[in-house]
Formats: sequence, C-alpha cells, structure tokens
Amino acid sequence: KYFVMDRVYNLRWDLTKSINFDFKAVNNSRVDEPFGRIDTKPEKDTLRRNLMKGGRNTLYNQSVDLTYNLPTSLFPFLDWTNANLAYRTTYSWVGASRLAVNLGNTIQNSQQKGATVELNFAQLTAKSKWIRAATEGTGKAAMSSIQPPGPTQAPGVRKSVADTSLKTPVTRKEKRAERKRKRKARRLERKEAKAARGQPAVGPVGRVAAGLLTAVKRAGITYNEGGTTFVPGWVDSTRFLGNNFNSMAPGLDFVFGRQPDIGWLRQAGAKGLITKDPILNNLFRQTYEQRFSVNAQVEPVRDLVIDLNMDKTFNKTYTSLFKDTVGTGDFVELSPYSGGGFSISFIAFQTLFRKVDPNNISQTFREFQDNRLVMSRRLGEKNAYSQAVGSDGYFKGYGRYAQDVLIPAFVAAYTGKDPESVALLDNGPASNVRANPFSGYLPRPNWRLTYNGLSRMDLFKDLFTNFSVTHAYNSTLSMNSFQSALLFQDELGLGFPSFIDTVSGNFVPYFLVPNLTVTEQFAPILGVDFTTKSQLSGRFEFRKSRNLSLSLVDYQLSEVNSTEMTLGVRYRKRGFPLPFRIRIGKSDPSKKLENDITFTLDLSIRDDLNANSRLDQANAFATGGQKVFTIRPTIDYVLSNRVNLQLFFDQRRVNPYISSAAPIVNTRAGAQVRISLAQ
Repeated sequence: KYFVMDRVYNLRWDLTKSINFDFKAVNNSRVDEPFGRIDTKPEKDTLRRNLMKGGRNTLYNQSVDLTYNLPTSLFPFLDWTNANLAYRTTYSWVGASRLAVNLGNTIQNSQQKGATVELNFAQLTAKSKWIRAATEGTGKAAMSSIQPPGPTQAPGVRKSVADTSLKTPVTRKEKRAERKRKRKARRLERKEAKAARGQPAVGPVGRVAAGLLTAVKRAGITYNEGGTTFVPGWVDSTRFLGNNFNSMAPGLDFVFGRQPDIGWLRQAGAKGLITKDPILNNLFRQTYEQRFSVNAQVEPVRDLVIDLNMDKTFNKTYTSLFKDTVGTGDFVELSPYSGGGFSISFIAFQTLFRKVDPNNISQTFREFQDNRLVMSRRLGEKNAYSQAVGSDGYFKGYGRYAQDVLIPAFVAAYTGKDPESVALLDNGPASNVRANPFSGYLPRPNWRLTYNGLSRMDLFKDLFTNFSVTHAYNSTLSMNSFQSALLFQDELGLGFPSFIDTVSGNFVPYFLVPNLTVTEQFAPILGVDFTTKSQLSGRFEFRKSRNLSLSLVDYQLSEVNSTEMTLGVRYRKRGFPLPFRIRIGKSDPSKKLENDITFTLDLSIRDDLNANSRLDQANAFATGGQKVFTIRPTIDYVLSNRVNLQLFFDQRRVNPYISSAAPIVNTRAGAQVRISLAQ
C-alpha cells in the first residue's frame, strides 16, 4: 500500500535584462504504508517517518534554460551586431522496479548549446562619412541643397511653408514661443550646414570602391550542438537537485548537462555506483549532434542580390555494454559500437559539364581510378603499420579498394582538385562521441543570384514592368549510416588501423562507410522572368543536375545526369468579346460577354541519363534514362465573378533510352468550369 506525493519546483529569474534563467523540476515519490490496518503505534510511526522524509523517490525530472542576449547595442562599435547564446539541459532519474532492485536505477541527461550571430554590415558602413558621401551624394551636392537666406529671412534660417501659416504673435507667451522656435531652427540649420561642409567629395572611382566595400549587406551565423547520455544500473539515489550530496554522485556537472566519456563510467564502476549484477544487459548510450550554418546577402551593384549559404550536419551514436560479468567488481566494456551521419554543402560543378557517354568510362571516372595510387602513397607514408609498397604500386594495407583510399580519391576527381591537397579521413579510435572522422571536409558556399535592374534601363523601361534574371547552385556531400568496425585494431595507439583483413588485404578502418553521395543542381543555370506593360508575361529556365552515389561495398558508381528546359508564356486580354451570346445568371442575353481572357502555354523538355561504372572495368553501362517532352496550353475565360471556364490540353511524351522500357504518351484534354460559392 502506498500513496503518491509530487513535488513541483519552478524558478524563473531574469538576472539582468539580457540573462534569463529558467529552472523546472518534478519529483515523484511514493509514501509506503505498512501491510494491513494502521492501528498500532509502530505502524503509525513508520507511516509518519515515511511521510516526513518525503516518501520513496521513484522519478525525478529536471530542466534548465539559460539564455544570454549579448548587450552589443550598448557599444557604438558593436551596435551593428546581434548575438544570442543559449544553454539548455535536462536530467532524469528513474527508480528501479521493486521486482528488480538489483538491476539498479537509470539516469539520463541532455545538453543543448547554441549561438546565433546577426551582422548588419549596412549599419556598420553607414558610420563612415566617406562611405555616406559616396552612396548618398558628394559634398558639393549636399551643400547646394541648402538654400541661402532670403532678404526677409534671418541669417542661417530657412523660411518654411509652416512659417507663412503662423499667426502674428500677439501675447507675450506667444512671442516667447516664436523666439524659441526660431532659435531651434537656426541651430538645426547650422548643424546641417556643418555636416554638409564636413562631408568629403567623392569621385567616380571612390564611388566604385565604396560600392565594393558596402557590397555585403548582412550575414548570419548559427551553431548548435547537443548530446545525451544514458546510464543504466545506477545504484545511488537522488536527493537534492537530482544529486546525492553524501556521495556527490552523479555530480552537479552531470546533472547540469556534462557529457562524460567512458573514463567517467569506469570511475563510477570503481566507486560502486554501478550494479555488480551480471544480469544487467542494458546498454550505455551516448548521442551527439552538431549543426552549423552561415548565410549572407551581397549586393555588389544596384538590384543585383547574391544570397550565399553553407551548412554542416554531423550526428553520432555510441553504445556499449558496461557490466560486471562475474559479480566481483571488475567491470568490462563489451561490444562498443559507433554510428552516425555526415553532410556538408559542397561544390563539384567543375566536372559537371564534361561529356557523358553511358556506355564508356568517363574522363572523370578515369581520374578517380588514377588518384588511388596517390592516396595510397599518402596514407602509407603516414601509417607506421604500412611503410611498404607492393608489386602493384600500392602501399601495404591501402590497396585499390581500400575505403580510406577511395573516398579522398573520389572527392579529388569529381571536384577537379589536386589529389595531394584533398583531406584524408581520420581513422584512429574514437574515444569521444564528439570525434568526427570527416573533420577535414569543410562546408562550401552555395549561392543564388537575382538581378532586377534590366527594367530600369532605357531600352526596357518603356516595355517591361518587371524583368528579372536568376541563377542558383546547390550541392551536398553526405556520408550517412557509417558504423564502427568490430575488427578494428590499433596495437600501438598510433591513431591508425593496424589489423589487415585477410580477404581484402586492406586495413580495417575504425568506421565503415557504405555509401558516399554527391547531389548538385543548377536551379537554374539561367532563369528569366518578365512582365510587359501589355499584360504579356513569360519565364524561361535552363536547369542541370547530377547525382553521384559511390558504393563502397561493390565499388560501383551510379550517376544520374539531368538537363531540363522550361518555357512558359502567359497573355491576359481585358474585355475580350465572345463571338457568340451566352447568358450567365440574370445578365441580358442580348449582350455579348466582354470579360478577361488568359492564354497560357507551358513547354518542358527534360533529358535524364542513368549510368553505372565499376572500378577497374573497361566499359560502363546504361541502367536507365529517358527524354520527356511536355506541352500544356490552356485558355481561361471569366464568365462572371463566380464562374470561370478553362479549356486545356496536356500531353507528356516519354522516350526511354533502354530497350526494356517502352515509349509512353499521356494526353489529357477537355474543359473545366469552376464555380465559386463563397459569399
């Protein structure tokens, strides 16, 4: 028998205007009662003691949020920046079941750290008088904007329209107010004249230089990382703030988010804080995630906007079975396992426009094969376990199919870089869940360009209301679902693999990467969107994309190349008379309709080509691909404010490149009537 007692703690404290602290905790406990009726003094005393000590804790949850907005606005040299820091952590303690007390409790914590920085470069450059003069006008132009005082005007005071509307002061109070207003106007005029005289004159060269300096308008940086730790078999109890201050376990650092390594767990086992029961089979588990992104907006000339962005994502999981296998206090770590994923923004268009023949090995793929010798030499010279060259020219343990050789060789070939400059993978033992084997691969900026200035030119301004040109590039390099190899060894602790697989003859790396993927697209290479004053609008886009997937299991590269052109034209005619009479609702049947009509034509041509290439094979082979042609003309006519009629034709032709697929033609045509029932 028992009854439940919950204790809820909340503390929100704004330490300053910029620092906010939020603490929440919930403790669930059970007040146990003696068996049977509580009718004796010892039973009543037992119940009273259990109640006074708060019962038996079964669950404790805690969360802490700490945010700090840096007071950059208080400093003149930093008021163009905005920075925010955040730290969030959770902690939980779950009591063991009464049926399995010997297996211990469980504790878990999490930690999230983040930083956001916003940089307003336009506000920064506005602090310079020279830049203001270059962007707003020369000093002479500013001086000419100040009118000289007229004959009836007091020196340094400009006559305004408001002056003529004022009544002649008749009272002493009104006279004082008028004198005060004139003094204020004179001070303002002197201030403006002084500012204009102090503004430097800037010539054409200076204006160009100022434009380059002020090209970057804004930038933003975001960084977030977090982790969790789960510890089973914890035998200690919770007291205050989730910590037992008698044993100082698990420690306030763990309670407030510290992510420990395996050494911390070994120390806890040595102190008797982990159960010695050999039946314990729950895994010690840690996770880690890191996200980083940068974005910026650049405007080198008027109406040309360039948006830049780059990002990185890395996540990892580490698990192991930490237990006493015989019950003597000797803890061992069994079956350690790591896995995760990695992704960065990338640039690989250097080889995108090379000629592709699905039945022949491409030039880029041949470079990939040739780069393997360079990577084998670089790795063999660094790894003290190798230091020997085989008869085929490859170093010991780093053959033509070794993972550590293939990944950097592939990256070098498809980015058009020197294989001597491409980063190698870090394949030493990962003693910390934060360790990143791909740390040498840094994110690259992607971009999008938009230019809207053509409609301002004399050649176009009388014809177009809008004329914009766009260009964009996006690419991603990812290595997902990598996992640790059980056969990895580093006998001397040199940070390199030492065990050679007897089947492949290559070193077994710490991480096994099953697949490497590169996705890139120009979306579009060139895009044009315009609208004329005669209600004619159109758009044109030319796109190109490529998907590369390298399998490190069967050493095969799957490549998908796509090229697409789209054209759209739309013309709207107001007051278009129908050649026949039609009655809609209560309209006069003798009158012809003269409503808006819209003609639209969309054309699209897409060419997809799929090819596979195998390492050390003479030929490639096509696995798929097709050419798709789409035409979609429509006519929309507004019959009334509630009824719209559309005539449409839609045809899609698919011509495959392989004989196992048949050509397909889909055609749709007809009329649609849309009726709006809204009030």
